[in-house]
Amino acid sequence: MIAILLIVTASFRPATPTVGDPITIEFERPVVLNSSDAYEVISHTGKRVVVRTFRPQPFELSGRVDRIHFRKLMVPVGSVLAPDDDLKPAPLDPPVAPPVSRRPWIAIGIASAVAALAWLATVLLARRVSAAAMPLPAIPASERFRLAVEQLRRDPSATLRWAALADATRRYLAAIDPRLGLELTTEEALRRAQGEYSQLGLILDQGDLEKFSPWGARAADFDAVAASALDLIPQPAVQVAA
Repeated sequence: MIAILLIVTASFRPATPTVGDPITIEFERPVVLNSSDAYEVISHTGKRVVVRTFRPQPFELSGRVDRIHFRKLMVPVGSVLAPDDDLKPAPLDPPVAPPVSRRPWIAIGIASAVAALAWLATVLLARRVSAAAMPLPAIPASERFRLAVEQLRRDPSATLRWAALADATRRYLAAIDPRLGLELTTEEALRRAQGEYSQLGLILDQGDLEKFSPWGARAADFDAVAASALDLIPQPAVQVAA
């Protein structure tokens, strides 16, 4: 829209401003507006001025362009209300409850399940650690020796059976007789045993031959010798009733 007063021209937009709208007014040359209570100046740069008003009625601009003074440059302003509006607020719709979502309950259920699993895993781990920390009952040397010999007797295909029988015998005797330590050679152990243990010489010799001789151990009945090795375990005394 173009407003003309003498030789001062200006255009403004929007074409039909309403209350509160920023109204941009373009002059041909730099302009100085007079202050007015009818509008407020939002910005002013050279020949462009942005104003607004909160009065639902046209207002008048006045001022100076170069040395030319102007007035009664009218800017139309419309109301945002409908014609013949009775200014009564529109009835409010009753509040509508938001739809119930199952996601929070699902999330709570998943979190509860994870917490229960974590608690169960903690309990099981604590029990396992407690069981691992509990000292195992010591197995008597005689029982360890008997189990080792019986295992060798049940497995004819085991390699170096004579050497394994000799090692098990040495460990057992070292546990029950402080004279026969594991650091002794076969000759030293036999000398200290002084023939006290039956079949000890045969067992140790067969073990040394199997470990160190290129021909291996001599032919012998392993099962019979292993059975006789168990005689090294003292038998409990039997009480005879009078």
